[in-house]
Amino acid sequence: MSLKVYVAGQLVAKEDAKVSVYDHGLLYGDGVFEGIRVYSGKIFLLAEHVERLYESALAIRLTIPMTQSEMAKALNDTVKANNIVDGYVRLVVTRGSGTLGLDIRRTSDPQVIIIADSISLYPTEDYEKGLSIITASTIRNHPGALSPRIKSLNYLNNILAKIEGTDAGCKETLMLNHKGDVAECTGDNIFIVKKGVLKTPSRDSGILDGITRNCVIKLAKEAGYPVEEITLQRHDIFVADECFLTGSAAELIPVVKLDGRPIGAGVPGPVTADLLRRFQEFVRK
Repeated sequence: MSLKVYVAGQLVAKEDAKVSVYDHGLLYGDGVFEGIRVYSGKIFLLAEHVERLYESALAIRLTIPMTQSEMAKALNDTVKANNIVDGYVRLVVTRGSGTLGLDIRRTSDPQVIIIADSISLYPTEDYEKGLSIITASTIRNHPGALSPRIKSLNYLNNILAKIEGTDAGCKETLMLNHKGDVAECTGDNIFIVKKGVLKTPSRDSGILDGITRNCVIKLAKEAGYPVEEITLQRHDIFVADECFLTGSAAELIPVVKLDGRPIGAGVPGPVTADLLRRFQEFVRK
């Protein structure tokens, strides 16, 4: 069965899903998006993802041509039309088509695109043995240039850092902010565990305010783990007992080595394993 893609207010065959070559989402990366998981046919933390999308759009002065409730319905309809039980939804809103120039006043008809499909996950082995990552020389976007809390279509910053990692044989790459502090990875937030305390970069460290990150923080606090959202440096990761990443696609995955240096015992730790179990139980409720 051909996948159905939501575009221009309709569900159409994947092969017929099209946008204008003059769309500023294509020409300039002018738009916002969300990546959302589906578990047992239910969109995970739907309200939180939709709210963040609209906040990102507001921040770039992009008016989404439907209400949040209409957006939620369109998302659910697309998942149902594609019979997605466990999968992934990519929700994109572009600025719309316009002229060959940057003036948003000369654009019209913002496009809402919803793709519901299967997802390529990290292999089971990576969750059992943990990831090795490196630090990119490419830093996270300066917040004075583009707020990292906007999930925009312009991901070139992350892509360049990702290239550094893949060139080194790593599946993820750590990014520092303009101050040299730890921000996040190219597609995931980062946590460490030190003496039973979870520590993760604060929102003002240049991170995306991750939906899965916030879910894990909530689950950790409910389980009695102290959680600190603070400034972290690479030194803190090097001397940590454990390290893991969170993200919609990755869920919660351990990191056992940074820049060739083992973290803790060099194997996934007990706190990471406990939180992964709690997260997996939570998403299946």
